[in-house]
Amino acid sequence: MTPPDPRVKAVGDITTCHLFDLVVDLSPRLEFGTGPLGRRTLFGAVGGTFHGPRLHGEVLPGGGDWALFRPDGTMALDVRLTLRTHDGALVHLTYGGRWVTPPELRADLADPAKRYEIDPARYYFRTSPLFETGAPEYAWLNDIVCVGSGYLVEGGIAYKVAQVV
Repeated sequence: MTPPDPRVKAVGDITTCHLFDLVVDLSPRLEFGTGPLGRRTLFGAVGGTFHGPRLHGEVLPGGGDWALFRPDGTMALDVRLTLRTHDGALVHLTYGGRWVTPPELRADLADPAKRYEIDPARYYFRTSPLFETGAPEYAWLNDIVCVGSGYLVEGGIAYKVAQVV
């Protein structure tokens, strides 16, 4: 076995703190069809909410997830949303991510009667949110990195978002 590179340092564990819970209400999907990278689908955002200890507000209509369903069954996320805080500040939210569902869950996730009953711990649905805003009171969002864990809810999708500290 090769010894570790001597330049590697112990920098401490990565820790997180809860930033907010996000619920995005979605319009019916739009199918672009299967292209060279997989099947492209738009899940348009029509509203929603977010709530956490440092900020809360609403998701504005008009954004969405330009998802790519890869041939291996994994969904690659490409999301852009506009958030409006309770005090009127606008925040641009973008995130990529992956939703990996085991083959044995795919039929149940496609079934409208069963999809919400599946425990999210049975699939891997993770995101990497980033923010941009010109609002001075929320400028701290411009300089943080977050991680999110997603799951299905009636009418849309939800995430628990944590700030990496």
